[in-house]
Amino acid sequence: MKIRNDYTCPLEIVHDIIKGKWKTIIIFQMRSASVSLSDLEKSITGISQKMLLQQLNELRQFGLVDKENAPGYPLHVDYYLTERGQRILKAIEIMQEVGIDYMVEHQLTDILDQKGICYRK
Repeated sequence: MKIRNDYTCPLEIVHDIIKGKWKTIIIFQMRSASVSLSDLEKSITGISQKMLLQQLNELRQFGLVDKENAPGYPLHVDYYLTERGQRILKAIEIMQEVGIDYMVEHQLTDILDQKGICYRK
């Protein structure tokens, strides 16, 4: 990912770092603990392994995610949120709440029910 050289405010930088379809979802899926690539791939409907690896690498470049190689064979890699990633997760959790509120207001709760997402009626 190419980052611009000129910014008018810090929010532009954050936007460039997390923009796209998958990055906020990847970060949200890592909220509880470190996670393997295959677990991430299973939990994110519609993402290819190639795209997931690309997005994880970009998140690593910006210091939101890191990885740890487990010893032994077969190779096992776990991804986890860094301190900066944990901080941005707080904002993403608020965005999730706003999305849930919107879906409830517009009677889109079937999707929430299918995914097992709790909401207030």
